[in-house]
Amino acid sequence: MLNIRPVSDLRNKFPEIEETVIKNREPVFLTKNGYGSMVVMSLEQYSALTDGIELALDEADRAAALSDVRHTGEEVFDRVRKTLYGRKTL
Repeated sequence: MLNIRPVSDLRNKFPEIEETVIKNREPVFLTKNGYGSMVVMSLEQYSALTDGIELALDEADRAAALSDVRHTGEEVFDRVRKTLYGRKTL
């Protein structure tokens, strides 16, 4: 179940939030005036979300350094759209 708390809890109940984030390994969703504001998560959780993306970007940078071929944003998105529309939708 999502752990949703007011942003004021970050200041007033930091130890509780820290325990939830670090010990329970769950993100905490913070609201301000009833609307979503931010998510607090551990460095471990953040790394799990971003490490794969960072590796893929590093690989793309290496591939780009070895090639003179460049594509416009429009060309890239056209290729992505063709790939998506060519597949069955779930």
